[in-house]
Amino acid sequence: MKRYLNRQQAGQLLARELQHYRGRQGVVVLGLPRGGVPVAAEVARALHSRLDIVVVRKIGVPSHPEVAMGALAVVSGHIEMVCNENVLDMLGSRRQAEAMFARAANEELAELHRREQSYRAARPAVPIAGRVVILVDDGLATGATMRAAVAAVQSQLPARINVAVPVGSRDTCREIEALVDELVCLRLPAPFRSVGQAYQDFEQTTDENVRIILGSRQEHGGGQGLE
Repeated sequence: MKRYLNRQQAGQLLARELQHYRGRQGVVVLGLPRGGVPVAAEVARALHSRLDIVVVRKIGVPSHPEVAMGALAVVSGHIEMVCNENVLDMLGSRRQAEAMFARAANEELAELHRREQSYRAARPAVPIAGRVVILVDDGLATGATMRAAVAAVQSQLPARINVAVPVGSRDTCREIEALVDELVCLRLPAPFRSVGQAYQDFEQTTDENVRIILGSRQEHGGGQGLE
């Protein structure tokens, strides 16, 4: 599989598949921090759309944090939580699993609020009610955070929810596609090992990178998506 140079190139290529939204009124591109934001910025720039974020946090199993029990997301102040029933079923008794989930969720909730405040500063969230929302990440692995993001966006009553990613697991993309109006995934490698396998440069995106990208788009008017 030919790899993307970086997230910026992946976003530019992804935008080509979304050209039917270019210049269209009422389109909002939401990036999932941190890695999804530089991808989303390129999509928003190419489509002349507004850029914003939906902050998400994976809720990991304490002994194996890479395994997602669920995820949290916040959009326009609304918090949505989803759980991975299959993982919970593997964690012993249901009562123990739910207690473990609740403790981990409370810890991640604090970090969710911290990041939301850190990324936005004084900038208000872009309204999405009645708008076309394009959710963008740098890839789909388990899909836990994207499912939370979709649920949080749905609570705000958009006109349409689309998900766009440069790479993803075939099974996960199938699951997410069933939840949204449209899913665009450029590459479905088999076997799928990780999102990073699709990139030459997969350096971690920092909190400061996210703030700079959002601030830059705000200063330049952020497109015409809400006109």
